[in-house]
Amino acid sequence: MADGTVFLDVGYRLVAAALSVSCGRRLWYGVLERKIRTINSDFLDWSRWSRQIFHRDSAPIRYWITIATTAFGMVACIVAAIIGWQPGS
Repeated sequence: MADGTVFLDVGYRLVAAALSVSCGRRLWYGVLERKIRTINSDFLDWSRWSRQIFHRDSAPIRYWITIATTAFGMVACIVAAIIGWQPGS
């Protein structure tokens, strides 16, 4: 491994670990408070950065979909932090 790729791998693992912790905290507080906030990912709506809050009692389907995608993101970041970035191997 060249020296540049070692730094990229360490940086990749640190960013993945930080994102994993962030998703985990968001997931934990979403389950604890029975509401979760999401950012609208619509390309045309990026100028406003509209945020939506889904409550477990009033919008259960959207709430659980957001919880599931946040959990998937957390697990994916944990796997990325463990495996690391391996270009060309």
